[in-house]
Amino acid sequence: MINPLPRDIPDLPAIPGILPSTHPFVPPTAVMTPARRPAAAVYRVLVALAAATGVAIELKLGSPLHVLSYFTIQTNLLVAVVFAVSARRAWSARRPLPAALTGGTLIYISITGLVYHLLLANESTPFSMTGGTGTPAGWQAVANQLLHTVTPIAVALDWLLLTRPAPLALRSAATWLIYPLVYLAFSLARGAMLSPGTPARYLYPFVDADRHGYGGVLGNTAVLGLAFYALGLFIVVVDHLRPDPVRRRVRRPQNRISSQATGGLK
Repeated sequence: MINPLPRDIPDLPAIPGILPSTHPFVPPTAVMTPARRPAAAVYRVLVALAAATGVAIELKLGSPLHVLSYFTIQTNLLVAVVFAVSARRAWSARRPLPAALTGGTLIYISITGLVYHLLLANESTPFSMTGGTGTPAGWQAVANQLLHTVTPIAVALDWLLLTRPAPLALRSAATWLIYPLVYLAFSLARGAMLSPGTPARYLYPFVDADRHGYGGVLGNTAVLGLAFYALGLFIVVVDHLRPDPVRRRVRRPQNRISSQATGGLK
């Protein structure tokens, strides 16, 4: 006589030295084989070249040490490097860069474009940098457009149309503020080391301690910091809601036993 099976089967005992997994969910990107994406690779190469060209023009027109101190130049250098590496990965069918890195690149170059167009190039704001200097011309105008308009828009389009959702964690919005805070400390320290009256002692009007005092600078940067944090949260939320722009079609398995004329297995 066969004994009936027990209704409740006990769990297997834990194996010493091996911790049970607390993350049963495996993202699709971990099991799907990456495919070559030549169109995305070519686009990212062009974006990297645009950012690098704008930086190269600025370095040619000004003092390299002074030019490299600007947030705009640093963020465009970041775009050039990240997009060059990302282009190579897309071309060679390798896994994409971490989402926190590509998301950080997006928010930093977005800050560059938004601050320039809303504050620095807007004569109606107290932080305008265009008053009395006229419109940039020649190679300066080309660099201006590449660094402040072309690359921010191109990076945003890549994220929306060519990058798969991660999705990003909410804490990323706070983590992304580390670099702007470090840059603020650098900018204030640089201004303090230069003698009063030095041209461009403070690189941006909202961090000009001679004009606003350190209390005013902290107030200005606190408002900007909240705006940057809100922008980071917006990117995280959109990344959770947006559809996958590069979803591959699932091919139906082919019958390799019978011919097409037989209509499949019988």
